[in-house]
Amino acid sequence: MSQTILMPQTESEDSRAPVFHLPEEPHHPEGSSTMLGFWIYLMSDCLIFAILFATYGVLGGNYAAGPAPKDLFDLNLVALNTSMLLLSSITYGFAMISMQENKVGSTQAWLLVTALFGMAFVGIELYEFSHMIHEGATPQRSGFLSAFYTLVSTHGLHVSTGILWLFTLMAQVARYGLTSANRRRLMCLSLFWHFLDVIWIGVFTYVYLMGMLR
Repeated sequence: MSQTILMPQTESEDSRAPVFHLPEEPHHPEGSSTMLGFWIYLMSDCLIFAILFATYGVLGGNYAAGPAPKDLFDLNLVALNTSMLLLSSITYGFAMISMQENKVGSTQAWLLVTALFGMAFVGIELYEFSHMIHEGATPQRSGFLSAFYTLVSTHGLHVSTGILWLFTLMAQVARYGLTSANRRRLMCLSLFWHFLDVIWIGVFTYVYLMGMLR
């Protein structure tokens, strides 16, 4: 009869703990690319927003005898909100310049300013939503409002995710410095953040400006 021999586990195997952060990413097979994979993710996000824009294009004129864009939108407030996001894109650019110059403190400072601008954007957007809902313009009121809330809140959720990502990277840079892995992650977040700026310009033009002309 064959016997099964159980090998005792070593102390190092028993005490092995999960690792939250890797200073350097593990080796990837030849031909793989982190940046390529992230570009593919951004293209999938483009498809999501394209569907939401198309949905708004179909439902944006269905007011169901309810409020229209002219009754709800405050372009001054929206312009202020837009400036917050555009300024955050500029400050992230300064963070990338500081990263290239290997200035950890300056990089951290510009990332913090970017996060503050992003939080101001989300805060103003939440204020706009609360004011509209207080006026009775809830998502279920009409097809226009359903499409509006879905499109704008999806973008706001992306910005909120980007803010969390910003603070996570700030913690990693503070602990491990501007390693090659952290530089790559900062570059990925840069693509994501500028992508959100481009999407918001589309929202501002197509939803708000064109909505006021209807």
